Amino acid sequence: GHSEKIIFDFDDPMGGSTCVACGECVQACPTGALMEKSLVDERGVYANHPDREVDSVCPYCGVGCQLTYQIKDDRIVAVQGRDGPSNQNRLCVKGRFGFDYVHHGDRLAVPLIRKDGISKHDTAIDPGNPWTHFREATWEEALDRAAGGIARIRDQHGGGALAGFGSAKGSNEEAYLFQKLVRAGFGTNNVDHCTRLCHASSVAGLLEGVGSGAVSAPFMAVEDADCIVVIGANPTENHPVAATFFKQAVERGAKLIVMDPRGTTMMEYATHMLQFKPGRDVAMLNAILHTIVTEGLYDEQYVQANVDDFDKLVENVKDYSPEAMVELCGIPAEMLREVARVYARAEAAIIFWGMGVSQHIHGTDNTRCLIALALSTGQIGRPGTGLHPPRGQNNVQGASDAGLIPMFFPDYKPVEDAQTRAAYEAAWGVTLDPKRGLTVVEIMDAIHADRIRGMYIMGENPAMSDPDVQHAREALAKLEHLVVQDIFLTETAKYADVVLPASAWPEKDGTVTNTNRQVQIGRKALPLPGEARQDLDLIIELAKRLGLDWNYHHVSEVFTEMVSFMPSLANISWERLERESSVTYPVDGPDEPGHDIVFGNGFPTASGRGKFVPAKLVSPAEEPDAEYPMVLTTGRQLEHWHTGSMTRRASMLDDLEPEAVASLSARDVERLGLRSGEPVRVSTRRGTITLKIRIDAAIPPGLIFIPFAYAEAAANILTNPQLDPFGKIPEFKYCAARIEPAAALAEA
Repeated sequence: GHSEKIIFDFDDPMGGSTCVACGECVQACPTGALMEKSLVDERGVYANHPDREVDSVCPYCGVGCQLTYQIKDDRIVAVQGRDGPSNQNRLCVKGRFGFDYVHHGDRLAVPLIRKDGISKHDTAIDPGNPWTHFREATWEEALDRAAGGIARIRDQHGGGALAGFGSAKGSNEEAYLFQKLVRAGFGTNNVDHCTRLCHASSVAGLLEGVGSGAVSAPFMAVEDADCIVVIGANPTENHPVAATFFKQAVERGAKLIVMDPRGTTMMEYATHMLQFKPGRDVAMLNAILHTIVTEGLYDEQYVQANVDDFDKLVENVKDYSPEAMVELCGIPAEMLREVARVYARAEAAIIFWGMGVSQHIHGTDNTRCLIALALSTGQIGRPGTGLHPPRGQNNVQGASDAGLIPMFFPDYKPVEDAQTRAAYEAAWGVTLDPKRGLTVVEIMDAIHADRIRGMYIMGENPAMSDPDVQHAREALAKLEHLVVQDIFLTETAKYADVVLPASAWPEKDGTVTNTNRQVQIGRKALPLPGEARQDLDLIIELAKRLGLDWNYHHVSEVFTEMVSFMPSLANISWERLERESSVTYPVDGPDEPGHDIVFGNGFPTASGRGKFVPAKLVSPAEEPDAEYPMVLTTGRQLEHWHTGSMTRRASMLDDLEPEAVASLSARDVERLGLRSGEPVRVSTRRGTITLKIRIDAAIPPGLIFIPFAYAEAAANILTNPQLDPFGKIPEFKYCAARIEPAAALAEA
């Protein structure tokens, strides 16, 4: 009837309700009573009816949702979910409504060159209006200047004086050509990307323990699981569509064990919630392993047949009884024992972990413990079992697979292996660096040490994403030559000597590999703005100017070459992807389905067996003290992604979360005499930022949570750059901090 209306919760305003603005109700509505407001004009008239549609893949997180762009007059007016294997028509708020960044007025549309007399140090001291630091240039001038500076440094100081950061936001083909350019054209293995800042320690632990850095099962495997462990991850915000599969599994009757220092939305669905003390993962996990060993809950037959060094695990965990670890990790001993029994006795159990596990100086040790849980109980290689660290960016899995990392060629072949290197030298016609390169943070240190003088950065934003970003920004300012290729004048691009306007994801053809090992094809939906060019074409143009004889005419040719070096992608052709849109690797034949579940018949190690690697207690690099009495942790929000360069320019997303906040417990807010919404200063030993307070019931006393997407209050000004010795990943998730009212400091 006419009195019917849509309500949220108990007739709360939409913005004040629990609605997360995913738009699923709009896509499901059969009558058109619900509609995206982007389809109507200011009069409320349905004036933006799409004139064409293009199928593609979401440009945000590693879930890899398939979608359809709805386009009118070469502008995206709406996005619909498609029946892809990882989303089954579903989308989150970013995937459905975070698309208009491609049409933002800040898009780079013409090449830029830094004006004479304006140094990068001027930018560091007083950014002012950074656009005034550059002048427009022709493509010939910009490309000649970009390549000329790189060639000069290479020829005068050697390839080791150069480095490149590629992008996990682009395609597999771009990642492959980028690392090929740095290795063959620059003459160095100093090439890396954002995996170093998210799951590097996870990959290090997985390669060591099971011989592969990829997940052993897709997140859809929870459909067959009796027990699901989610540790150090917040899937409802970081991987919202994957979280819907977890919720459905719980509704079916699966047990959900959530382990996290922060309370998350998933704890509402959890059968067991372990809110442990920050930075004490190893203490808690070793206590669980102790229970599995001492109570005989391990799968003796599986261990004997498939895993080495069980005796080392037994010896290591004997001193980690739950009773001994209670004070350290903060979880009652009986809860630790119960969780161990639930996991070990399950018919099928699967573990998911996020950057709350990996972004510590003991991140690899955390991963070793999780691998030991799966291997000791045989919870791997079967439906509903496995190890899965969900990837953060849309192509961080694919970019790593394609060799965009300093120690490996594609498919994780060591650059120091002479036989592997010889094969690449023969194929590429160049002599390659025999030494592994430097990682993201190590490169910044090397700039300060005058060992690296020039960089080429494509689609990465280290001036926001690196730990201790002041240190990183000073490094960027110190470079003799910096080339940045991006779609916006990011915080990093402001330090460039040459800025190359590039292509956004909806403007290109290419493949990406999601967290499930699903290789998926993205299709060009929009023309490029102004004089912007395809990222792939720009890499090729620079390569030619650096003396490489590259002649690629289509992205499919790059894909075919890449696959020839990657046995993992055997039987996946460009034509097959055009036909099927998504293929999971590994796959046995050109018409066979891929294997969702791997390691059912051994592991891809030299021995064919897995390995237990014991983990000892390692304290965080920086503990709270009288001067800095609280712990700071950082992460993402549902509405914003990575450094915010895209989502902060997506109007609907920025309307939902327009300003930086620091989340605290109500107890800490009261203890400090603060009020919700009040401006405060958060300080660590590296710097200070000003932002507003938000009370969050999920935050325990003593902890501060800050999202890192806000340039005006960059959380990574505060974070600790100390590295995990194995994964070389910084400790983003733990450092000592203090918080004070901003007004009181201003008056002082």
